Amino acid sequence: MKVLITGGAGFIGSNFVRLFAEGSFSSISSVMVLDKLTYAGVLENLPQTFSEGKNFVRGDICDTNLIGKLLTEVGAVINFAAESHVDRSITGASDFVQTNIVGVQVILDAIKASGRNIRFLQVSTDEVYGSIESGSWTEDWPLQPNSPYSASKASGELLARSYNRTHGMDVVITRCSNNYGTHHFPEKLIPLFITNLIEGKKVPVYGTGENIRDWLHVDDHCRGIYSVLMNGCSGEVYNIGGGRELTNNEITSLILEAMGADESSIDYVEDRKGHDLRYSVDWTKINQELGYEPQVKFEDGLRATIQWYRDNEAWWKPLKNR
Repeated sequence: MKVLITGGAGFIGSNFVRLFAEGSFSSISSVMVLDKLTYAGVLENLPQTFSEGKNFVRGDICDTNLIGKLLTEVGAVINFAAESHVDRSITGASDFVQTNIVGVQVILDAIKASGRNIRFLQVSTDEVYGSIESGSWTEDWPLQPNSPYSASKASGELLARSYNRTHGMDVVITRCSNNYGTHHFPEKLIPLFITNLIEGKKVPVYGTGENIRDWLHVDDHCRGIYSVLMNGCSGEVYNIGGGRELTNNEITSLILEAMGADESSIDYVEDRKGHDLRYSVDWTKINQELGYEPQVKFEDGLRATIQWYRDNEAWWKPLKNR
């Protein structure tokens, strides 16, 4: 099966493509990558075998004609394309609405117009649930997004669900925990903290640092997406979790310890507006139905991620200086 990977030059999408290139996803015969190459999309994230005009196309998921052309030979679409930084969505939401909602609609309409049974996998986020004080979200939990980013992601996946119910289209949705790993744009917590410490700078911790997140290695996330792509039931939602909940203070301490720094490197800053306190997904469904479980132990994944940023300053420093 040939798969169209939208947003394939970004963090999660490019990790999926690299795993495919390494032979991890045997049921996928080939992939075509589409990416707009905005600030977080980096062509160098892709294996060297990917070049423009061959198996990479620079373009926008909101381009109806382009999407229609790219669908002619594929059997599935995985939509990684998204504006994803909460802070940027608070500053201005228009790009998030355009990409995360209109872009999804354009792809869905193009699939419907093709008349072919193309599977559409919408990559979403646990942030659509809002915040939870105790317990964990199951897939049937009400969506209560609290930021423009999470609201746009919730809207996109609800559109996808409606096309399954209304038009009978083959749609599956995944909701993941916070990802970490290599090739992560250095505006997110883990790569920002690592690169700041490499540069001898302090790390900015929001508020009191007691916000809690479940951490998921990007490779485990990609393996979960592949399982849903191949065997997920049409119309269903699957949570993909990492099984390691940490406060921001705890993850900061782990990064400081691994990099030989101490608490003097912490700079507590004004809290983010509408900052969700805790995320926690129940991934029993994907475990029982598809056999998924995370393979990368957090401490091992964190050490490998730190080493990658130490070894690849030429990759992240130009991005950070933009």
